[in-house]
Amino acid sequence: MGETLFPVEYVEARGRYRAFMGEHVYPSEAAIEREDDDALALVEELRGKARAAGLWAPHVPPEAGGTGLGFLYYACLNEEIGRSLYAQLVFGCQAPDAGNAEILHLYGTDAQKERFLRPLVAGESRSFFAMTEPEVAGSDPTLLRTRAARDGDEWVIDGHKWFSSGAEGSDFAIVFAISDPEADQHRRGTMVLVPTATPGLEIVRPVSVMGHAGRGWNTHCEVRFTGVRVPVANTLGGEGEAFRLAQKRLGPGRIHHVMRWLGQMQRAFELMCRYANEREAFGGPLAEKQTVQNWVADSAAEIQACRLLTMDAARKIDEGSEARVDVSLLKFYAANALVQVIDRAIQVHGARGLTDETPLAQMALHARGARIYDGPDEVHRMVVARQILRAFRTGDGWSFS
Repeated sequence: MGETLFPVEYVEARGRYRAFMGEHVYPSEAAIEREDDDALALVEELRGKARAAGLWAPHVPPEAGGTGLGFLYYACLNEEIGRSLYAQLVFGCQAPDAGNAEILHLYGTDAQKERFLRPLVAGESRSFFAMTEPEVAGSDPTLLRTRAARDGDEWVIDGHKWFSSGAEGSDFAIVFAISDPEADQHRRGTMVLVPTATPGLEIVRPVSVMGHAGRGWNTHCEVRFTGVRVPVANTLGGEGEAFRLAQKRLGPGRIHHVMRWLGQMQRAFELMCRYANEREAFGGPLAEKQTVQNWVADSAAEIQACRLLTMDAARKIDEGSEARVDVSLLKFYAANALVQVIDRAIQVHGARGLTDETPLAQMALHARGARIYDGPDEVHRMVVARQILRAFRTGDGWSFS
């Protein structure tokens, strides 16, 4: 069925990723999950193999240092890459670096691309995106308090951020700060590139999420900026452009998440179906129980709906169409499907599903956050409903084509 959605060269590329995953990634998952020094060394070894195989950085095009061919291509590949929580790190397309690389590629100056983008895509550095703040609702960026004040040729940044994913061990941040509090609310913010070693930037702690604090790229950190000074030349995309750039970054970031979730859902689905056929209880295999059959059917429908929504949105983005509503609709629908499919798979496995004998428990731990990060479900539903209702008020109506 998948072959009808993609050009043949995309399917062939997906096959190469599938083979690499089977040979290198799946056998290494338990070791990488320990997040110790040996795990970090193993990741670097696998990254070298991915580069040598021509599978590196599929999220950005060759002119940015990657191997990507667009959003639909990347969506196709993520039906394999997304199956493992660690594969994106192995192939150099992990969040938040993937989104940061895209926005630097689109809006960075030549000097910024040389200093920040080139080593980021090459896997020589890591980055984080500093936007969310603990004192205000993350779902409403107009409330942000972090300030960037001009002092001659420098920005002076003061503020408090958290859920700055990947901050521990990073080399630089893209910071969303309010530079003109008197401007229109969507022209108040500016994005600034800040090297992590800059005096005044403090990574306070990795925030423990669902009982897991993580290490390095797998952290969600609290960060303070106290009198942090960087050149005005580090402005990304222009003064007052932060809100516009945030949408440009978060839109692709959201669909990237959903692409990975497709792989997670399909892996959980396969585990559920295999175990249902193998495990016997009350006189026969679980596969013969109507409740389990309902879970299988519902999961199959939800996964395919997510696939088609994702590929359609990816195609629109590749064509240069406005896909904000498509991505919002997809994001909240897929986040819920992800949680449901994994939960059903755990339930079929019973107590085994709660252990680390399968990848399901780790998948569930990460899946619940999907309904919150990059915009909670409620905000995305609001965006979709407002756009649809506005279309009816203007007399145009809404087209599903």
